[in-house]
Amino acid sequence: MKVLKARPITKERYKQLSEDILTLGITPSLTVVLIGEDPAASYYVQNLVKFGLKYGIEVNIAKYDTTITQAELLTLIEELNESKKCHGIMLQKPLPSHIDEDLIVNAISPNKDVDGFHPYNLGNLFMEQSNFVPCTPAAVLEMLEYYEIETSGKHIAIVGRSNIVGKPLANLFLRKNKTGNATVTVCHSRTTNLSEITRQADILVAAIGKANFIDSSMIKKGAVIIDVGINEVTLPDGKKTYVGDVAYDECSELSSAITPVPGGIGSLTTYNLLKNVYVAARLNNA
Repeated sequence: MKVLKARPITKERYKQLSEDILTLGITPSLTVVLIGEDPAASYYVQNLVKFGLKYGIEVNIAKYDTTITQAELLTLIEELNESKKCHGIMLQKPLPSHIDEDLIVNAISPNKDVDGFHPYNLGNLFMEQSNFVPCTPAAVLEMLEYYEIETSGKHIAIVGRSNIVGKPLANLFLRKNKTGNATVTVCHSRTTNLSEITRQADILVAAIGKANFIDSSMIKKGAVIIDVGINEVTLPDGKKTYVGDVAYDECSELSSAITPVPGGIGSLTTYNLLKNVYVAARLNNA
């Protein structure tokens, strides 16, 4: 069984990104809109700040209480769209229930949409013309490519149908390229006989947002397991830790390759977000 670690990949990619940033002549700047106190969201944003500082990208956090109104949030987005000092805008999930997520995402300028969630960018993704590929799907493809895991002709099951991971990733796996040409099944909360489907998959991508949801009864022997999830859990001694959507210990015994949490897809997602900030800085200063 091979552990698919992000570190060998990010070591190479960050070196190249640092060199590319130096050629810009400006410091790429990202503003993260963070609402509330979600632990996983805060954890991810702090990592962005740390890695941005290390590799030459300015990461600013616009932090608000969950009482922020939709009108106030739209005003903020408009200000960031107009600001020449802000090259990329990231709307950190989750959002409060009274905020219309689609409305806010649509308000972000496509050229500053470093998450790649604006309909314009998702449409271009479908047409294979996008400047911004959503960061987590991009991380999954990079992981498979780096470790030379074949996707062509394989059955890939994705557990999770979000606009953030499941839907864009399914389209990327269908492309006629090195990390595509797969037969893709997208599973979700209404899927019947879920385990029967996941046990057929050569590659299983877990992106459902539930700690240790995928267990050994849901995978076939020799499958490649890509764990996208990151969930905060409390241990019996009261300490908190982060785990994925896959029960790692039991599933690793059956799989041929598996990503760890942390140190897997999350680390590559962070890299791809910062790479998209570089792309946005280049676009907005052309």
